[in-house]
Amino acid sequence: MTLVLAALLVACSEGRAVRGGFVGTRRSQFVVNGRPFYFNGFNSYWLMYMASDPSTRVKVSDTFAQAAKYGLNVARTWAFSDGGYRALQMAPGSYNEDMFKGLDFVVSEAKKHGIYLILSLVNNWEGFGGKKQYVEWARERGQYLNNEDEFFTNPIVKDYYKNHIKAVLTRVNTITGVAYKDDPTIFAWELMNEPRCQSDLSGKPIQDWVAEMSAYVKSIDKNHLLEIGMEGFYGESMPEKKQNNPGYEVGTDFIANNRIPFIDFATIHLYPDQW
Repeated sequence: MTLVLAALLVACSEGRAVRGGFVGTRRSQFVVNGRPFYFNGFNSYWLMYMASDPSTRVKVSDTFAQAAKYGLNVARTWAFSDGGYRALQMAPGSYNEDMFKGLDFVVSEAKKHGIYLILSLVNNWEGFGGKKQYVEWARERGQYLNNEDEFFTNPIVKDYYKNHIKAVLTRVNTITGVAYKDDPTIFAWELMNEPRCQSDLSGKPIQDWVAEMSAYVKSIDKNHLLEIGMEGFYGESMPEKKQNNPGYEVGTDFIANNRIPFIDFATIHLYPDQW
């Protein structure tokens, strides 16, 4: 499947100025150093995974070189891999340094080629662990959880996720010596790849979770933009729009979720191969 990611500035935002070199917003535009920034990007979830192995990291360098050659300037990729084979986070708060060094390499190589990064912090789906792995970790430590969607509400699980946010944002790159939160190479943080909460279609769990986690991200990092990682399904705030999203019953609300104050721009996910 090919994912086409579209980013839209949140209409109610007046803009957010940032330090030199960082991507910011000004009304309906992205800006860098006060000038409009137009992005042309691609999605490559596997960059950290390949970069963590010296025998395959050349694929990361080649990908960035080819992307830059054809005018691409933003890449979206994972800053997570929870549990399982070659995990970044092997257990809550326990990290595989080789994998983290792989992510360091991704950030360093992106900078060399003039490419900004959108880094996603957890998966809704089981691939690379996701919310299911967080819930399993909590169960292993005595928490009684009914389903994976308690990722959004259980205090223990939320603390695990906040700890991961802090670990990534405060990571000091072993190649560049720059903390991720201070690196202009990063275009934005993404809270979750395609959040869904089908056990509660009201949208409240995700609304509350986004509000809490976005505030936490900004308490650590005020330099970077932040987005949710949503697919684009309308919800209860605009019921008349639901007909435009077949399969909208996923517990999200595109309008309400993206109006949360600390969210800087919205995203939608398109899969042309399925059209």
